[in-house]
Amino acid sequence: MTQETTATPAPRPARTPPLAEPSGWHGIRLTVNGAPVTAQVESRLLLSDFLRDRLRLTGTHVGCEHGVCGACTVLVDGAPVRSCLTLAVQCEGADLRTVESLAPDDAPLTPVQRAFHECHGMQCGFCTPGFLMTATALTEQDARPDDTEVADALSGHLCRCTGYRNIRRALGQALDETYDDTKCGE
Repeated sequence: MTQETTATPAPRPARTPPLAEPSGWHGIRLTVNGAPVTAQVESRLLLSDFLRDRLRLTGTHVGCEHGVCGACTVLVDGAPVRSCLTLAVQCEGADLRTVESLAPDDAPLTPVQRAFHECHGMQCGFCTPGFLMTATALTEQDARPDDTEVADALSGHLCRCTGYRNIRRALGQALDETYDDTKCGE
């Protein structure tokens, strides 16, 4: 009687799958919160992941990852952008600002931050960084935005805790302070 032996195939070493393009890595140079940044990034790396994981700027929150909630909003060359829908390589040469740029190193609060604090424009705070960055962009425009522009800007953000009343009041106060140098009434 002969005994059959079955050879177990040796396990294959894990391989990195081939890249979809000849060079999946790109060098980028940009300015983040006033500081120059140079990095090597993969083509598919999201800006939100680059900011949070590579630069440790965790004030940029990731909520829906579909561009709906607005929690990941940052300013790219002064314009609000959803960092969960933007690739890091798209920001080559850009000036990027995150919520950490608003009052760095215990600097006084900006008019937007102060208004959100005074008007109770936040509850749990998860959506707050995105609202702050959009509000900051509105206060940095050459002319005061009208009510339709403000409503349109706020419509790109979801807050599950409030009815937006205090957020609208806070933005109104920040705009009043920025453009009229007066505070809005209660």
